[in-house]
Amino acid sequence: MITKAWSATSLRPAFLPVATAVAAGGLLAFALAPFHVLWLVPLCLGLIGYQLLQVSSIRRGALFGWLLGTAYFSVGMIWIYEPFQIDADRYAWMAPFAVVGLAGGLALFWALAFGVAVRFGQGATRLPLFIALLSLAEFARAYVLTGLPWAAFGQFWIDTPAAQLLPWIGPHGLGLLTLSATVPLGLIRRRPVAAMLPVFAVGAIVGLLPKPPVAVLTEHTLRLVQPNAPQDEKWHPDLRWSFVDRQLEYSRAPTADGSAVDLILWPETAIPLMLNYAEDVLDEVVSAAGDTPVMLGIQRRTDGQYHNSAIVLQGSNVPAQIYDKAHLVPFGEYIPAGNLMARFGVHGFASQAGAGYAAGPGPRLLDLPVGKALPLICYEAVFPQDVNAAPGRADLLIQITNDAWFGTYSGPYQHLVQARMRAIEQGLPMARVANTGISAMIDPYGRILDALPLGVAGYLDVALPAPLPRTLYARTGDLPVFLFCIVLGGLALRRSTTLARGS
Repeated sequence: MITKAWSATSLRPAFLPVATAVAAGGLLAFALAPFHVLWLVPLCLGLIGYQLLQVSSIRRGALFGWLLGTAYFSVGMIWIYEPFQIDADRYAWMAPFAVVGLAGGLALFWALAFGVAVRFGQGATRLPLFIALLSLAEFARAYVLTGLPWAAFGQFWIDTPAAQLLPWIGPHGLGLLTLSATVPLGLIRRRPVAAMLPVFAVGAIVGLLPKPPVAVLTEHTLRLVQPNAPQDEKWHPDLRWSFVDRQLEYSRAPTADGSAVDLILWPETAIPLMLNYAEDVLDEVVSAAGDTPVMLGIQRRTDGQYHNSAIVLQGSNVPAQIYDKAHLVPFGEYIPAGNLMARFGVHGFASQAGAGYAAGPGPRLLDLPVGKALPLICYEAVFPQDVNAAPGRADLLIQITNDAWFGTYSGPYQHLVQARMRAIEQGLPMARVANTGISAMIDPYGRILDALPLGVAGYLDVALPAPLPRTLYARTGDLPVFLFCIVLGGLALRRSTTLARGS
């Protein structure tokens, strides 16, 4: 009896941090779309701050960070499971490895931040050091190995006034502010005033932000075409042309008031043929659109390479302009060492041959009747640094995407949130056209002016909002916040060193 009691008592302290990490990480993910349970943010991040102060070794700190991140990304990015079910016979076996492997891999960035904070932080100074380190870990997650900033902390706030800080400090700045306001809540039992002060300070800043005005609309009208082609039917020989016919029908339909449309947008890979063999189909597109230019997604082959592309048709089946997707999805659109892996039957989901798609040369502007447009194909709207890398100032952003890959649970909603953030950061409207939804016209403040819901076929004629002046974030990018995190971390580290010497 004594042995059993001693064992249960000794296991309890070791189990508590593990349970805290898993619970806090999993619950925090529900602050993301489509749930946006925002009260979980201070609860979970405050609990994380409290637990961070209790950890006594770098190994336990790193383990806590890894478990926390693995739980958070597993729940927040559970939609990663969906693509593997499209062709289940071929890919279903990979799904568990992908979900857990991706979550565990992304969590390594968090584990490093936790471990270093525990190793070098002293007392309450550990918290600002941790805030700086976790913010830098989020930078690394967004940039290293092509990056994947999905489920970043700034995405919690898209439908709150805090989102209007994005034109000033960008997504990483909003993430840093989130941590700065909530992680100190871990001190609530020891130093309640110090714990609550950051929350009130950030709340005051957000509360002083002016309400965005009504967007100014231009005289241009865009037609957003949403065919709603399920991924398992999109390329089916007996079904794929029905979706093309649907898009042709929507393109030739008159407007409600009989006025002209200035641009028609079709989604990513809207034509189930290579551009090299699609002359006849493109003739039908031009005929259906009449005098209206059409921008659509299509695959093409050139110089032995395959591209995921957007083309603009203006009265001819020969594209007037072409954009090749530059930021490709690893293991989706290409496989590292793909020609070698293809010999073992491993291909990307959208792979055409060997290594799959080849990346285009980078961002470019398209000259359209509605102004200069920066095209973003699907995943590219996830990366604010790619939008900032445009060769000039656009008048609007256009995202064409096929969110059928993401299922219907959380993926499409989270993708839409990130598209809205790009619009706010740049002060530009975004026309978003998704195969299965959600297609939307987004104003420069990130508000959805009109939309077609998920899983609905149809089209939408929408007025194009006018762009705002170039934002601070569009001028500076992520560098100011990155440097601030380094300075914050350096000051916290210096203070910790001083405390360590004094003790």
